[in-house]
Amino acid sequence: MNYPPQQPPYGYSAYGPPPDHPQATTILIIGILGLVFCQILGPVAWVMGKKALNEIDASGGTIGGRTNVMVGYVCGIISTCLIVVSLLFLALFLVLGLVGVFAGTTSSSY
Repeated sequence: MNYPPQQPPYGYSAYGPPPDHPQATTILIIGILGLVFCQILGPVAWVMGKKALNEIDASGGTIGGRTNVMVGYVCGIISTCLIVVSLLFLALFLVLGLVGVFAGTTSSSY
């Protein structure tokens, strides 16, 4: 019995899925670290992720790893938003504190 040759699954070549983008794992790690530990890494993951996503889209399917890059990219956006909100709260706290000091509304009990 001769069976016809097996066709590869839709979307993949006969050799498997395309290789991941060289920076896919790096962007994922930087994005997670920026979200969990150090928000200053957020903009780095955001910029690197956007660049890698553009390269993956322009490759025409020859470069994979879009999921890892997308997760790092989104974590970078979220951590950047968190750092902006934190800076706004810090600025508000400083402004209200200085207004209170200069207006003489600080309470002192004798």
